[in-house]
Parts: sequence; C-alpha cells; structure tokens
Amino acid sequence: GGARAGGGADLLDVGGEPPRPGAEPVDAETQMARIGPVLDGLADGPAPVSVDTRDADVMDAALTRGAAVINDVSALTHDPRAPAVVARRGCPVVLMHMQGEPRTMQDDPRYACAPLDVFDALAERIAACEAAGIHRERVVVDPGIGFGKTVAHNTALLARVGVLHGLGCPVLLGVSRKSLIPKLSNGEPADRRLPGSLAAALAGVREGVQILRVHDVAETRQALAIARAVAGA
Repeated sequence: GGARAGGGADLLDVGGEPPRPGAEPVDAETQMARIGPVLDGLADGPAPVSVDTRDADVMDAALTRGAAVINDVSALTHDPRAPAVVARRGCPVVLMHMQGEPRTMQDDPRYACAPLDVFDALAERIAACEAAGIHRERVVVDPGIGFGKTVAHNTALLARVGVLHGLGCPVLLGVSRKSLIPKLSNGEPADRRLPGSLAAALAGVREGVQILRVHDVAETRQALAIARAVAGA
C-alpha cells in the first residue's frame, strides 16, 4: 500500500558517473553538481533514493542530502575510504561485481565459470565489508550483468543467478536495456529493448532475485503481476 514513485518504484537510483564500457571517471564535484538538485527534488518523495557512485566524498555528501542507499559498481574497491564512510553512516550498500574498471572492462573478460567466479568475488567483498564494520544484513549483491563480461558470461549468470543466494544477502539484478539484449536479438537501440528487458527480469525473478533495477517500472510491474498470478494459480 501507499503511494509509489516513478510508476511504482520502491527505490529510485540516481547517479552522476555513467559506468558504461570505455567511460572516463567523473570527479566527485561534478557528480554532486549533477545529482545534488535531483536529491533535493526527491527529498520529500514517496520512495527512498539510492546513489550510484564509486567515490567516498559523493557517498558522504549524498547521504547528507537525503540518500538512503549506496550503490557501488566497484563493490567499495575504487575508493579506499568508501568502506569507512558506509560503515560510519550505517546505510545499506549494493556491492556489484565488475571485472576490471569501466574504461577497460570489456577488453577481454575471462572466467573459468562466470557464476561461480562472481560468487567467490562477491564473497570476498562481503568479508572485506564485514571487516570494515559493515554488517552483512546491510549488504545487497549484484552480479553486474554487462560489467566485464561477454554475452556468454552474461547469459550463464542470468541462468544461474540463484547461486548468489548462498551469500546470505538479497540479490539485485540490472539487465534493463543493456547491450546483451540486442546482441541476442536484432541490434535494437536502447528505446526498443523493453521486451528483452522484461524477459530478463522474469528470468531473474524465477531464480529468486529480490530487487530489479529497471527503466520501465510500470511495464515491469505488470509483467511481474501476471507471472506471480500464474505461479500462484
């Protein structure tokens, strides 16, 4: 119950540093200039806000401006001060798996077994967070679809993302509009990837994923409603 934002979103994700393949880093001051007004505008909204950043200064400033969750594509490895900020502020944090860093992550990603390698890497990051004073119950894990992974790696992760439940943390999955979809289909541009995004989201939910990071919120909610009704019939 209650009002929902953004077509039914339970959490709004805001970021000032697009972590696309080949992207250059964006400094903390520029990130805050981009997201600060957005955070202010969402401060009294019906949904909490997560901030997508790798930088400790942005994390600290964003939490002060009303953000509730930190979402770090580097799993708190990019900025050595980041774990201490998250521990001190006591907020939930999303640890995403990425092989390499945005500028080079798609150069030549390699895994022995992508689902198990991602599991092991995230287990190490959870242990590091606990050592830094971040309690496991505040950690969410994300397999990082498209971040240092080929199409084969991504599809293997989607098929077996349920193994991440063994980490004892909620699992977040972000596949919406990603390049995996046109690579498996017919090269569709980002604004024509809704069907593939929904298919990937439903695949994740069948594997028990608890959180979906999507662009098309209302459409995803409709698909989930039908899938859940059928599953419960």
